[in-house]
Amino acid sequence: MKFKLLNTALIGFTLSATCMVSVANAGVIYWADWQSGTSTEVLGEFTTTTSSVDITYTNNQGIAFLQTGTGTDYFENSQSAALSPYTSSVVDNIPTASEMIALQNQGDQTLSFSESVANIVFSYVSLNLNGYSFDQDFDILSVGSVDGKSSGYFGSGTSTKNIVDLGNGEFEYQLLGTGEPHGTIQFKGAFQQVSWRSLSDEYWNGFTIGIEGTAKEVDVSVPEPSTFAVFALGVMGLVSRRFKK
Repeated sequence: MKFKLLNTALIGFTLSATCMVSVANAGVIYWADWQSGTSTEVLGEFTTTTSSVDITYTNNQGIAFLQTGTGTDYFENSQSAALSPYTSSVVDNIPTASEMIALQNQGDQTLSFSESVANIVFSYVSLNLNGYSFDQDFDILSVGSVDGKSSGYFGSGTSTKNIVDLGNGEFEYQLLGTGEPHGTIQFKGAFQQVSWRSLSDEYWNGFTIGIEGTAKEVDVSVPEPSTFAVFALGVMGLVSRRFKK
């Protein structure tokens, strides 16, 4: 009987751990408000329900141009959100019109935040002759002309993820494509910085970012699943020893 009770407790723990790791999809995204910049640095802000988070984007290679709310809406907010290349079951709302950083040169770049933010979404425009290699794993949420989505401003294409083993336990996560890819990816977890490199020169490809909220608001500050797995194995070991006794 003791074994059965302990085993039930273990099952309950496993279910609880699974629930804690799963972060509920917020749906509505708080998109970046890009405010000012130079050729190598752009400043912006997220405004959530309870907080304002400063954003600093740096790119020593130099950007192509910056949109701070005026000019062409390459995210095409005039169309139905359900058909947009940038929305999905995770992202309800299209990126803010005419808020975009356009790139042109290969090389490293970094996004930094004044406080930890949760579940970053990254929407890209016209990634046709380029690719991005990130230091964080990501999920592809949506792509133009796929799963009933409309094409992007410049047409349609494919988007794929390629994981490169750099050795010594380090990896890079590449966003690649063909044609005229437009879409959204997501980095799950809590972040104060995300870095990547553009893989080639191309004038131009653009992006903006959004979040589900701050890390405090969304509560993603839980151990990684692997931590729970190790702990669960430890508990299972205790159960086994208790049963043998």
